[in-house]
Amino acid sequence: MTKNANKSGGAPGENERFEELGRGCYAYSADGCSNTGVIIGDKAVLVVDAQATPQQAQKVLKKIRDMTDKPVKQVVLTHFHSDGCLGAMTFDPGEIIASDLTRRMMDTRGKEEIRVSRQRLPDLFAGLPENAGIVGPTMTIASSMTIDLGGLDVRLMHLGRGHTMGDLVVWVPDRAVLFAGDLVQKSAVPYCGDAHLADWPRALDRVSAFRPAALMPGRGRPAIGASSVTQAIETTREFVTTLHDAASACVVQSLGLRDTFLAVRDALEPQFGTMTGFDFNLPLSLARAYDEALGLDQPQVWTRERLADLEDALGDLSSISDPADEAVETATDTASGQASDLDAQETGPEAAGEDGKPELVADSDFAASLEQTEEDGDPDLSADDVTGTEDEDGEAARSEDTEEAGPEKVLENAR
Repeated sequence: MTKNANKSGGAPGENERFEELGRGCYAYSADGCSNTGVIIGDKAVLVVDAQATPQQAQKVLKKIRDMTDKPVKQVVLTHFHSDGCLGAMTFDPGEIIASDLTRRMMDTRGKEEIRVSRQRLPDLFAGLPENAGIVGPTMTIASSMTIDLGGLDVRLMHLGRGHTMGDLVVWVPDRAVLFAGDLVQKSAVPYCGDAHLADWPRALDRVSAFRPAALMPGRGRPAIGASSVTQAIETTREFVTTLHDAASACVVQSLGLRDTFLAVRDALEPQFGTMTGFDFNLPLSLARAYDEALGLDQPQVWTRERLADLEDALGDLSSISDPADEAVETATDTASGQASDLDAQETGPEAAGEDGKPELVADSDFAASLEQTEEDGDPDLSADDVTGTEDEDGEAARSEDTEEAGPEKVLENAR
């Protein structure tokens, strides 16, 4: 296992950067950590993603307090992964906000997410208390809402399935700044272990429609300037589509997981092999791409036992676990007598609830609408897709605003 998943040469939290994206909009980044966005209005502060531990979140809070003593009104969690959630309470926010689907993913797989994250990234989570539990939202949204920070409106939007089922983006229209979470990456490869690869490019189309002047990706330095933003979005698209298409081609040829890994790595490495996290993330991303190509719509839950199964299936091709970590050895020993569910490709307990029903079915009307396509198979990019069918005040979108909507109309409606 690569101890520093970002190949940065520094321990997690080193080489801090706090960069201005637009007036009142900032991006915090550090080696080995997820990014945190900061938006400062006349009356309050909004934080986007909250770091992996309270100790790391405290570093961000210090940067905020160097600039303002305004209260943190909201912390927005763009998705359910632990590296951006567990520091949320450090900011003493009035509300912690996520999408309805992110809440559901936390409820069904949040405990395992913490266990797996601590195993795979022990340095990043070293300061996390042993009894640390899920930090969930106090408020959830189905599609979109607008927050007034005092002279500055901030719009939260679920643009469809991508990095996870429940991704939110945060758009500051007056500054043309977008905080994309892990839906977009710039210098790091996208992590796809819980992704919906076929849907992800459609969500990127909706991000592009806003024409951001600056964008904070999930990790690493922000993209500043239209050309840099476009490059980040298109690099993410190329990685996701190459992964999806290569894995699908292997499944059509009835290749096993090990041979598929070799073929997909060969397809990705020339363009993406030097990017941050390539070797570290590829096994789990490949496993999800393989599952999706076999028709498994919902990602399987990642457990330590499943990690051990994946490592057994790939053999010497990749090291997923840290052999020096005692907890990993215990988990591997526990799983050693079990047949690999990745080889069998059967839906086990992790893919179904106790009542036998599949878990994480996108049952909200908005989530279902985002999965629709035109009869010719092209994405239907409409204003409803981007702004949702109902605003915070409960008013439904007007039909004349949603017809024949192109990127300009999407941007106009979002603002």
